[in-house]
Amino acid sequence: MSPRIALIDYKAGNLTSVRKALAAVGADVFTPGVAADLAEAQGIIVPGVGHFAATAALDAEWVDAILARVGEGRPLLGICLGLQWLYEDSEESPELKGLGVLSGTCRKLEGGERDGQVIKVPHVGWNSLERIVAAPIVEGVPDGAQVYFTHSYAAPITADTAAATTHGGRFASIVQRGQIAGVQFHPEKSGEIGLRILRNYMRMVG
Repeated sequence: MSPRIALIDYKAGNLTSVRKALAAVGADVFTPGVAADLAEAQGIIVPGVGHFAATAALDAEWVDAILARVGEGRPLLGICLGLQWLYEDSEESPELKGLGVLSGTCRKLEGGERDGQVIKVPHVGWNSLERIVAAPIVEGVPDGAQVYFTHSYAAPITADTAAATTHGGRFASIVQRGQIAGVQFHPEKSGEIGLRILRNYMRMVG
């Protein structure tokens, strides 16, 4: 039987492509209507694109339910904005708090000119992963693998960083602490490497 994965819809992006990618790696995906539905989930994914303010929809009830499931050892994966929400806060909406399961503040990428190259923000397109540490979420992902990004803010390099990417400066593109993981890029748009990341997450769910 395929693991039941809760894909949280807080109106921050189209989830269709994420569902399709998860189906391709054997997940049984459902979208919880209320926080209490997370009791059914063996794993939880928080996707999202756009402004950090969208995470305000994940109110105290959702936060409590997610933290309760994480406390039971159920793996949590944040994608793009969902990764940023795992941290304490973001410069994009300083009045809001993130989930706070990872330490640090998400900050705006540095644009401008570097060595004759114009660094555009938002960072949109393919870029490479720099492997930093071995972690279950990056198993089988080669150093230098290309994945697809679209974002203006990013998480800092910390002890939880499994892979980094450089655009203006270096930022955390894959993170993991125990059963909590996140990717700044879109695995559902990143071909076989993206599917490999999702398969790794599914192995964490078990």
